[in-house]
Amino acid sequence: MTQPKRTIELTQITGEMYEITKRMNKASKEIFRLAENKANTELEYRRELGKTIIRLRSEGVQATLIPDMARGEVAELKHARDMALELHRSGLASLDVIQSQGNILQSISKYQSDI
Repeated sequence: MTQPKRTIELTQITGEMYEITKRMNKASKEIFRLAENKANTELEYRRELGKTIIRLRSEGVQATLIPDMARGEVAELKHARDMALELHRSGLASLDVIQSQGNILQSISKYQSDI
């Protein structure tokens, strides 16, 4: 006894491909927002780190202690910078997943049209 062929309706595939296109559009906009946030948090961290280093030097803190003390004072900004970086990376990874889903649907569509 042979199994009946299971095919996905072309309209269903097309609908899912359209939804993936919408998700990719939305995700790409979010990636740009995350990239801007990443750059802004990096800028803020670097500015504040520089200001702190200059302040510590002017206060006569021993030169070997300045880098560690300065980084300690701006640790929250570094944390925000690192979080922004990871969110951006996660967004890129999510976009890759969406693209893979689209590729799978394209393969299914091509297979269906070959049948």
